[in-house]
Amino acid sequence: MARRDYQEGSPAFEESVCEDWSENKDIVEVPLGARPLLYVWIVVLILATVSVGRIVFLNMNMGSVYIARAQANLEQVKMTPPLRGLITDRFGTVLADNRVVPYAFLNTGEFLKHEELQEPTLSALKLVLGIEPDEVWEWMRSIDADRLGERIPIQVEMNDRTLVVLKGLRLSTITVEDGVERVYKDGNVFSHVLGYVGFPNSENLRMNPKIDAGEMMGRGGVEYLYDELLRGEAGIIVLKRDARGNVLDTAETRLPSIGRTLRLTIDAELQSYFQNRLTQGLRSLGKKIGVGIAMNPNTGEVLALVQEPSYDNNILSGSGNNDKKKEILTSPLKPLFNRAISGFYSPASTVKPLVGIAALNEGVIDPKREIFSPGYLDIPNPFDPSKFTRYKDWRYQGYVNLASAIANSSDVYFYEVGGGAPGGSVGLGIKKLREWWQLFGFGEKTGIDLPGEAEGFLPSVEWKENRDKSPWLLGDTYNVSIGQGDLLVTPIQLITYLNAVATNGKLIRPVINADAPHSHIISDLTYLASEIKEVQKGMELAVTDPKATIYALHNLPFTVAAKTGSAQVHNNQKVNAFFVGYAPADNPQLIVLVLVEDAKEGSLNAIPIGGDVLKWYYENRMQGINNL
Repeated sequence: MARRDYQEGSPAFEESVCEDWSENKDIVEVPLGARPLLYVWIVVLILATVSVGRIVFLNMNMGSVYIARAQANLEQVKMTPPLRGLITDRFGTVLADNRVVPYAFLNTGEFLKHEELQEPTLSALKLVLGIEPDEVWEWMRSIDADRLGERIPIQVEMNDRTLVVLKGLRLSTITVEDGVERVYKDGNVFSHVLGYVGFPNSENLRMNPKIDAGEMMGRGGVEYLYDELLRGEAGIIVLKRDARGNVLDTAETRLPSIGRTLRLTIDAELQSYFQNRLTQGLRSLGKKIGVGIAMNPNTGEVLALVQEPSYDNNILSGSGNNDKKKEILTSPLKPLFNRAISGFYSPASTVKPLVGIAALNEGVIDPKREIFSPGYLDIPNPFDPSKFTRYKDWRYQGYVNLASAIANSSDVYFYEVGGGAPGGSVGLGIKKLREWWQLFGFGEKTGIDLPGEAEGFLPSVEWKENRDKSPWLLGDTYNVSIGQGDLLVTPIQLITYLNAVATNGKLIRPVINADAPHSHIISDLTYLASEIKEVQKGMELAVTDPKATIYALHNLPFTVAAKTGSAQVHNNQKVNAFFVGYAPADNPQLIVLVLVEDAKEGSLNAIPIGGDVLKWYYENRMQGINNL
């Protein structure tokens, strides 16, 4: 085809092309139609859908991450930890305080933004603080996406050399600032009441966006239960920065608020004495586990709650001391376990006053009826009368009535009262016993304001049939009638029930927070006052009768009503010793419980400890100004 020059006045380009095509007889002009355009639109639509979908996906799943990263580039948010509220005893003695200590923080925003700083940061943390890189990355993975950019504490209370080294690194990823650490008075003495504190974990941070990773949270005791009250609110400082990270402006958007003071019902001096006396008593016996509780019987205020083994909450709340922390956490004696409110124990003979009240009310006995105990009770085999099963008393008792049976802790008397005797009297039976246990609070939490309280366990006919595939036997009733067998209670339940005996029927909820509403009556059992007074006579006789179980306390300068118990456990290989007593007997001002696990001589090992605590309280509180 000849080349054509296009000049002004020449035919248009399209016309020229058409003319050329018209000269070629082999070319056919065919219309395109709508299909190619449809294909184009489909491709565009697919591409648009994929793009929009990707945008939506990134926004919904990763949007918070990118927002946090962008925000971290623009500004740095610094949280100012609040001062945690004080915890004091009933008289204002400070049991939990605060002190300012240096904190080392990892600035997660800087760490993520500057990849070139990650390797130097990880190396510095390992070299200076002994923190492995894997541990740092685990921290980062545990942080919610919307909290990326915040600081996380990595070390508290460092020595001067460590501080100098960290500051000398001049890494923007690591900062050293003043923080607040919890300090406890006599950590081993008050730890099971106070608990301890620790940094929030990822779950805490996820559930509460107001919490700063550098502030402390309660991990046990009242620190945990009243954490909201004690914690206060962190302050916020926002640092505006340019693209190079230079601070342009500082704005304090919220001042830190101090947590409220928590005043406890605990008497610090009584608690210290009780703890030391319990520890001394256990050491003299070569034993390691014991519990002590002291209460105001009229209000339910817990004046002391102690335990051995104990632990130092300063160790668990502070940094470092990793070996000591591991020792506490892995000890086979479980010092963190609060046996006073969560331990399950057979109540042994301390349950006999309850059985006596029930039997009087149900008409099974009257106060003067006597039962003879030769030191055992023989039950004939119903299939072979020549054979029998012998249920032992702990000694020969002779004829005993209700008061002397309680005072001398006669097992035979309560075998017959609880289960009856073949050919003789009819006892309460397991169903009635269970009803009366529940009436006095067994099988339910008392509601004490400490975390982790347990309910105990009440056996039943149905339970045994399901567990053992065998029926409930008379011997089972005998066992639970004297507090042995499968009946399990917590020490706080036990003292609460006997407190109802001391107050003529007021089952009062125990309380730790002195400023919370208390003297709360769980159940008003004062309609049983006449029956209760009869068992009170037996508990007083237990101290004044030379043949009784607690005569060792008869020479105290005040009257005492008390009951002991020796629970056989581990297939009768060990004995747990209980003492529960209140004084003065006619106007109770203090009720005390002592438990010694694996006691050598049963209840005899718990009595001196309980007696000394009652005497201390009489001399230091009841004789002076009434501080109740």
